[in-house]
This record gives sequence, structure tokens and C-alpha cells, in this order.
Amino acid sequence: MPCGGEGGYPRKYARIERERRYLVERLPGAAGIGRTRRIVDRYIEGTTLRLRKQSEEGRPVVRKFTQKIPARSAGAQQGFITSMYVTEAEYGVLANLPAKTLCKTRYSVPPFGIDVFEGALEGLLLAEAEFDSAAAADALAIPPFLSREVSDDDRFTGGRLVRASGQDIRDWLLEYGMRGFSE
Repeated sequence: MPCGGEGGYPRKYARIERERRYLVERLPGAAGIGRTRRIVDRYIEGTTLRLRKQSEEGRPVVRKFTQKIPARSAGAQQGFITSMYVTEAEYGVLANLPAKTLCKTRYSVPPFGIDVFEGALEGLLLAEAEFDSAAAADALAIPPFLSREVSDDDRFTGGRLVRASGQDIRDWLLEYGMRGFSE
């Protein structure tokens, strides 16, 4: 394929992104939590690009520039993802692009990362697990702290959440029979 894959997007450097996402009513006990990271995502307006800054106590700050191309398929395939690490200076240049920002704290509860959102989305808890294969995604054992699967609901992707209001989230949660979150 000379120029790229389906839809005209080159896939030479992209990998398949397989993940399952779940709504969470409350964090599991602290004993199950591994790492805790603060994440600031900037979704570049009019693109499929995300600029991420991730900090964690005692570790260097990580900065990544990512493109996500939606392409759903079996085995929890969400699409294609290409990421590259950027320097602090590169991050500074890219951070000047018009973008909407989403802030969250991510708690690692293997194999899940549980995101606790801030700002207008404060109180929303969303767990996701990533997989290397469709078989692994299908074999996921669902722990009791997960509430409803939303893997196929695009409203619960970062690119959509960054544009959502607190009222949007409350309405969406009610559709899943959840009481909502703190005001």
C-alpha cells in the first residue's frame, strides 16, 4: 500500500488500539491501587490529535503527542493510535495550538486505569483496560467495582468528554441507570 491504509490514513506507524471502558461508582480499596498519575490532555481543535502531560510523584514528567483514528472492529478494537514522546520545549510549542483541556487523576488497578475527572466532569469515574489481542480483550474478568461497560459509547472517549458539560454527563449516566455524581 503506497500511501496508507483505509480512509487514506497511513498506518505504517500506528498500532491497533484495543480497550474496554467501564463506568465506576467508587474507587476500589486503596490496597488495590498501584500508581497514581495526574494527566492533563489537550485535544487540538479540529483534529484527531491529543497532547498529554503526565506527572507522578518521584518520576519525570512524561509528554506525548498522539493521534487517534477511530475504526471500530471486533475484539474491543477502538481504532488506530500513534504516539510519540516530546520534549518540554516541543510540548510548549504544541500547547499553543487551540485546544480543549481535560484534567484527571489516573489510579492504576491492574489491568485497569481508573480516571477520576476534574472541572466540569468532577465526580466522573471511568475505568479502561488496554489489550494486545482480541482474545485478551474478550477474556477480561470483570471485577465487582465496575458498573456498566461503555466501550461502544463514543460519548465516553476523551475526545467527546472534553466537550461535555456536567449536565451532559449526568444525563448520560442516568441512561445507564446510575445516580450520577457529585454536584
